Amino acid sequence: MVSVIDYVPGDTLLHRLNPVTKLAVAAAIIVATFLADTFPLLVGLIALTLALGLYAGALGRLASLLKVLVPLAVVMFLLQTAFAQSGEHLVGWLTTGGVESAAKACLRLLGVAMPLILMLSVTKLGDLANACVEVLHVPYRYAFTFTTALRFVPLFAQEMNAIVEAQTARGVEYDTRNPFRKLVLMLPLCVPLLASSVSRTDATALAAEQRGFYLRTRASSYKRYPLASADLAVLACCVALIVAGALL
Repeated sequence: MVSVIDYVPGDTLLHRLNPVTKLAVAAAIIVATFLADTFPLLVGLIALTLALGLYAGALGRLASLLKVLVPLAVVMFLLQTAFAQSGEHLVGWLTTGGVESAAKACLRLLGVAMPLILMLSVTKLGDLANACVEVLHVPYRYAFTFTTALRFVPLFAQEMNAIVEAQTARGVEYDTRNPFRKLVLMLPLCVPLLASSVSRTDATALAAEQRGFYLRTRASSYKRYPLASADLAVLACCVALIVAGALL
């Protein structure tokens, strides 16, 4: 099973950047998306993310994410237009102000979710943790906790699929189109998933402690992550992107 945050091998400039720089790129796009208040800039930021994904060979991961985000965006659009009643009346409950604010909210949802997934797809989690410790001086235990939580996401998804398949073999019909019935069927599965998650977390903590986790310091990593000239240029572009989001 392939997760949207699994590493996509490659030799592009995006792959070779310092992991901290990649985080800065994602943060800059997200901040610019929140600051932007015009449709051209919001659409342009989404297009920029998709273009970077195409360049890095991770466009398929973004497409998989969009399959989940687009239905959520449609639901958000309908709810926003129902409650935001301003401007001239159009059709039904739609108003000009409601449609505009709802469309911007949907574009922000898409623009905020994709950059971080893109950067995680082109960054090894071990490099991300070590770079945050070395460059940003983040305590290693916090960086390790963050990256370990990301590693557990696909594992928990696999375990959930295994539980669903086991229940399906016992005659439970999970392919119903009724969302409320499906929710009722899925809720009991949280108990075995939680039990397996606690067991896996306890085993991971015990293994880390036996390997001297608490003795690790910032100088323990054998690999170094200096900021190259390309990183500095990209960081300057990140600042320009945030300024553009604030002004346009």
